[in-house]
Amino acid sequence: MGGVAVRLSDDIVSSARAKAQVYSRSVPKQIEHWARIGKIAEENPDLPYDFIQGVLEGLEEIKRGEVSTFEFRKA
Repeated sequence: MGGVAVRLSDDIVSSARAKAQVYSRSVPKQIEHWARIGKIAEENPDLPYDFIQGVLEGLEEIKRGEVSTFEFRKA
């Protein structure tokens, strides 16, 4: 599926540009990131931002194969 041209305010683009530089993303990828987090937050209003961010980071680690077995220890 291809992309769609969308008009955004100069303020949004400027903010995205600043954040994109910090996180080494392109401006469109930064806006996609915000949209993804916003969508998840809207669908799951009880989840805090830090939890959502942690889940997304964990999914990226899985994609990169950075996983290991977790063993529970009895107390």
